[in-house]
Amino acid sequence: MNATSVDEEFNPSVHVYEPHKVGLPALRPYFKALWQRREFAAEMSRTNIRAANTNTFFGQVWLVLNPLLLALVYYLLTDIIAGGGAKVGAAERFAHMCAGLFAFYYFSGAMTAGAASVVGGGKLLMNQSFPRMLLPLSAVRTAFFRFLPTLVVYLGIHMVMRQKLHWQMLLAPAFLIMLTFFAAGMGMIFAALQVYFRDTTSFLPYFVRIWLYMSPVLWFAEQAPPKFKGFIQYNPLYPLLGGWADLLVKGAIPKWQMWAGGGFWAILAFVVGSLFFMSREREFVVRL
Repeated sequence: MNATSVDEEFNPSVHVYEPHKVGLPALRPYFKALWQRREFAAEMSRTNIRAANTNTFFGQVWLVLNPLLLALVYYLLTDIIAGGGAKVGAAERFAHMCAGLFAFYYFSGAMTAGAASVVGGGKLLMNQSFPRMLLPLSAVRTAFFRFLPTLVVYLGIHMVMRQKLHWQMLLAPAFLIMLTFFAAGMGMIFAALQVYFRDTTSFLPYFVRIWLYMSPVLWFAEQAPPKFKGFIQYNPLYPLLGGWADLLVKGAIPKWQMWAGGGFWAILAFVVGSLFFMSREREFVVRL
């Protein structure tokens, strides 16, 4: 049996039957096909948004209300019940929690939706030929557009809490971009793993919740609990969310370690996730 190119593999007019195999495809034709089908991924994302009613008024309200209510709950737990932190004002603490939770739920939503994208698209995979990476990337796009309304709400919270506006806030999207690449990479890793281990869906919510408590969302990056300080630098979300909060809430330029750490984890996760996903995707249909 003759080997076929990736262009032929994704050409619906060519039907070639090959045994499934594990390994990287030819990268240049693969990414060319991926780019050519970007509108396909965008339309899948728009369909998922419409299906979730997130383009309606009440759908948009719930997207914002859910993390906002969680911020109120965590504020009560950490500031009122536990005594809070005397070094940080209550208004700044609440603004920090809102900014951190909005960003964290964007990350967790992108990662979990990406993880479920391959198994959830079983029939599509069996009946259509396309680069499978479009599925988790489409999930990330959906999560991003669901996240956008929370930025407007956070700006309102920032003003209500009488926090100052700083020009440094304009740099916050840099950490949002790094967080997006990190979420895409993690989503591709878990999407491939879920094909082989279906219990991943049961494990992932607990993993995400633990990750929340270990990240600078309920506490400021420079005020990490003493029990965390020994290994906090190994948490990828520490520089990503820490730098995001420093710029957005405090208007302070993060230390160079935050920039370097955020870029390192974003690139590492995206590259490893992409290569791992592509090396396994030709086996997905057989496994599903």
